[in-house]
Amino acid sequence: MDWVTLVSLLLPAGVAAVYKQWIPNTNFETASNWDKGRVPCASDVVHFEKDKVISVFVRSPHVLTDMYLPLNGEFVLAAGAGFTAFDGSWDPRCDSGETVRFADAEQHAWFDPTLWQDVFPSGELKPSGRIFSVDEERIPCRYDDVVFRAETSFRVNIDSSQQVIHLRSISVMGQELSTPASWARYLQGPSAPLQFYGNGTLQVTGTGCPDKSGCACGNTLDGPRICAALLRASGRQCPVPACQSPLQPLGHCCGVCGATINLDFTPDFDLQKYQDRLVQELLSQPKYAGVQMAISKVHKAQTFLGIISRSFTPLIQIVLIDDRAGAQTGTAAEQLAADIMEDMAQHGEALGISSGKMEVATGSTFSEQMGSNTLSRITAGTVMGLLSSVLFLGGILFLYRKGKLR
Repeated sequence: MDWVTLVSLLLPAGVAAVYKQWIPNTNFETASNWDKGRVPCASDVVHFEKDKVISVFVRSPHVLTDMYLPLNGEFVLAAGAGFTAFDGSWDPRCDSGETVRFADAEQHAWFDPTLWQDVFPSGELKPSGRIFSVDEERIPCRYDDVVFRAETSFRVNIDSSQQVIHLRSISVMGQELSTPASWARYLQGPSAPLQFYGNGTLQVTGTGCPDKSGCACGNTLDGPRICAALLRASGRQCPVPACQSPLQPLGHCCGVCGATINLDFTPDFDLQKYQDRLVQELLSQPKYAGVQMAISKVHKAQTFLGIISRSFTPLIQIVLIDDRAGAQTGTAAEQLAADIMEDMAQHGEALGISSGKMEVATGSTFSEQMGSNTLSRITAGTVMGLLSSVLFLGGILFLYRKGKLR
């Protein structure tokens, strides 16, 4: 276990930070930023669309025949970088003499899950492991740290259904902006309008999640925008699941096969400690080698008689998927979910868990199971509701027969 991982396990959920790094860039030396799929060379004519706003980081010196510049943009030059005119001497590595155009930089949106990756505080890429995130949480959440890599330029569309997109901090060009004042000063500088555009407003708070039971991500309002971007990248439709009745986890765009568990919790619940417990005691077992888990706090809308109310209940959602195929799809996840429910029945009170509900969808079946606490509470609630309805109708009938009600 490396030092960074050890620290993340020791820190409580209320102070542990999550770092999400933006992937695309608008660097001059990135081959994919050019329509020819290569960096311009000496005999080429470089063409930037005049009406496109752009920020371009230039890492090294370049020799060019000609260059058409945008009307509104900037070139950020590293030490020793720059441009000189081609002197006409022959270069065997550059005999094309083409017009090379800079690609459209306004195709990358903040709420596209495919454009973000999880990193350690050091900036090192986190390996894809056993823990994954539902789609809404692949975008920076309100208590996350956002990283734009040092020595990279970028342009990102921050259109949003939220009035303000809250973040813990933003790092740009190697500078971490972690207070509202430092972020406000950066927004007043010349680069910010070239890097961020759209109707959204980014706000740095400098504060992490204050609740040891975890904090909801805060991207629910932009859920449709996130799913539209994700499906656009994958062919505009969800993959066909191997199970007949796939589950639909909160915050996830497409149905999944496997299992979900929704936990009700008490003030004693600690999300990070509980996640560590599940990983160390259950998920790490060899029989669950192909299972992945997502766990986070979400807010579920309340319903009454099929009508969604405006109130939301916080709960802990666990999503389990596996790599099995055919009729075995989801069966390993189902077995792990059953083990989690059994562990909850034995130790739930000590862990700060009051009840749990499990749903399962595999390649051969769909079933639903509830923790005993939840089941007894729902049963009692149902009986009380029916009894109240009978008494109410009986009272109306009594008043009607007495002539006191028309």
